[in-house]
Amino acid sequence: MQRRLTRRIWAEALLGCVSALALAMTLVWPDWIERLFDESPDGGDGSAEWGLALGLAVSTLVAFGAAWRDRQALQRSRAPAKPAAELPHP
Repeated sequence: MQRRLTRRIWAEALLGCVSALALAMTLVWPDWIERLFDESPDGGDGSAEWGLALGLAVSTLVAFGAAWRDRQALQRSRAPAKPAAELPHP
């Protein structure tokens, strides 16, 4: 279980990094779609790139959030067990 969680955390973190890098690239070079494909899917007004940037921002947050959640679960599973509290006598 822990090994699977560790792989999953790394995969989610890697996807988050790739998404963040693509988001940064879109924000720095807003016309990269036109440059790369020599096409203008939005007629040159930049709406395709802004839509892509928004989608990348959401996917970055989701991937990093999932990695953080899984890391917390892994830490909880590795924590030493706490002794059970004694029940009060009636």
